[in-house]
Amino acid sequence: MRWLDIHDIAIALEETYPNVDILYVRFTDLWQWVQMLPGFEDNSDRSNERILEAIQMAWLEERR
Repeated sequence: MRWLDIHDIAIALEETYPNVDILYVRFTDLWQWVQMLPGFEDNSDRSNERILEAIQMAWLEERR
């Protein structure tokens, strides 16, 4: 997975952190969690606030 695989990341996050209150996750935590996902292989420098926000919103949609 790479940073722009937003949907795949959201699915993996939901499977890994099913009890987390998504709207209260700090971007610094989200940034670390994404990089710890199995199969994630992108450079940490390629992330930014816009990408993290998109991941957070996709994760929220995945939960619904």
